Amino acid sequence: MKLSTVFYFTILFIFISSASYSQAILQKNISLDVNRQRLENVLEILSNKGDFYFSYNSSIVKKDSLVSFRASNKTVKEILTELFNNTYEFRESGNYIIIRKAPIRMTLVTQKGITEEKIYSVSGFVYDEQSGAAISEASIYEKKMLASALTNEDGFFKIKLKSSKTSTAELTVSKEFYEDTTIKIQPRFDQQLSITMMPVEIPENNTVIKPEDYLAPDSLQVPTDTTEQQLPVSNDSIKVQQTGVGRFLLSGKQKVQSLNLKNFFTTRPFQISLVPGVSTHGQLNSQVINNFSLNIFGGYTAGTNGFEIGGLFNIDQKDVKYFQAAGLFNSVGGEVKGFQVAGINNLVQDNVYGFQAAGINNFVTGKMHGFQAAGIYNHVSDSVKGFQVAGIGNFSKEKASGVQIAGVSNISNREMNGVQIAGVVNYAKKLKGLQIGLINIADTSAGYSIGLINIIIKGYHKLSFSANEVENVNAAFKTGNSKLYSILRAGVNLSDSNKVYSFGYGLGSELSLNKKKTLSINPELSCQYLYLGSWDYLNLLNRFDLNFNIKLGKYISLFGGPSYSVYVTDQDVAFGGYRFPVPPSHYNTTKFSHKVTEIQP
Repeated sequence: MKLSTVFYFTILFIFISSASYSQAILQKNISLDVNRQRLENVLEILSNKGDFYFSYNSSIVKKDSLVSFRASNKTVKEILTELFNNTYEFRESGNYIIIRKAPIRMTLVTQKGITEEKIYSVSGFVYDEQSGAAISEASIYEKKMLASALTNEDGFFKIKLKSSKTSTAELTVSKEFYEDTTIKIQPRFDQQLSITMMPVEIPENNTVIKPEDYLAPDSLQVPTDTTEQQLPVSNDSIKVQQTGVGRFLLSGKQKVQSLNLKNFFTTRPFQISLVPGVSTHGQLNSQVINNFSLNIFGGYTAGTNGFEIGGLFNIDQKDVKYFQAAGLFNSVGGEVKGFQVAGINNLVQDNVYGFQAAGINNFVTGKMHGFQAAGIYNHVSDSVKGFQVAGIGNFSKEKASGVQIAGVSNISNREMNGVQIAGVVNYAKKLKGLQIGLINIADTSAGYSIGLINIIIKGYHKLSFSANEVENVNAAFKTGNSKLYSILRAGVNLSDSNKVYSFGYGLGSELSLNKKKTLSINPELSCQYLYLGSWDYLNLLNRFDLNFNIKLGKYISLFGGPSYSVYVTDQDVAFGGYRFPVPPSHYNTTKFSHKVTEIQP
């Protein structure tokens, strides 16, 4: 029992002693004599003399203002009161003195009068709690009725509400860079309010002054700090407002309202809008997620969880599920899951899962999983998994898995694991599939490229020279990969009396016979047009070559092998200096018709 009593009084003594110590900071006596020094350095001198810390928000203290001050054996509180004015207060916390703006004390309800009408009004002003300045463009709203208003440049607002049987109601005030304020009001009474809002504390603006920050004489002149203060920048999450259509179609009030209320969203069964801002939910329509949404011309909502249709356009801040259609365009700040169709354009600033179609183009900043179709162009800033089809082009910034079909070009900026089919050009950084197009390009390839020109930057590139039964000089450029490469070839028979000129295209493959890849077999299939003195005739030499290839060095190989050819021609006359007939008479041939001849090896 005695031990418990001793322990109790010990704890009490420690508590009282620490409390007395903390309270003693502002009561410490200090002498100070400064002449035209910055306020920040004066605080450093005080901190050093009193052996305590200062903490304050640099946005509310003019630390570079010049101060001339003399104090003899005055308390810290008296000195601070003279340095600052009565709009500041000084709080102690441990060995810290916290300097902050003194809050403005205001009565919330200044006058009220009962009304028998079904509608009552609430008006008043909104002020900054620290500075007392009027706050313009603050949002005042009632969450259940979805009634709202914005303050004007004087901080004044007026909002009308429907009377209810409840004894209390709540108004919420929101403003960017301020903490939300909620106040209770009395329904059925016309009321006038004065409301204060506390600015959000920005950690980057907090300044701490330590005793060791100043170790020089009081009379030292310190140069003025010319560093610019970093003002807070809004991290605007309302992405749809930053688009071209958002800037054009949404009013300034709607943008401010969405910015102030970016943390407030609610749900409703349905809504009907004529244009943005004219809807069954009033100005708060942008904060409501609806199950059914009908926009006669166009609408601006928080999102859709069901069905949305717009005569011209739909603008949604957040996600859309499960059906959305518009005559011109859809603009969505979140994800789309389901079916989305527009006459001109779909813009989704997150992922799409499902079906998306537009008359001109689809633009997705996230992933696209599903089917995407556009009359002109599809653009996905992340990966694609599924099917893309467009009249002109498809683009995937990251990996694409599936099928891309376009009239002109397909681009997969990373890996393509699937099929690309284009009228002109296909590009994939890393190909693991099939490319079919006039020109196919890839950095690396583990797949197949079929086209007139196949370029694998880190792939198969060979220039070969050969002779055959028709021409004594042939050149071929082979590009692609060892699985499948394309062949562009041209040839000539150098002779005064048996000239032949040719050009053609082919496909080939290289099959290695040993691990070092010094021995290989190259089966090749090609078709060449032969010019025999006139362009009026069709002369096609179709060949299958089975070449045995020996690699003699890094850049030189020797090859040769049998070939099987089928010659198709409708030329029946000879021209001076040109070979006729083809092939030469000493080769074994078999005629299938007067136009088709088999040339045996």
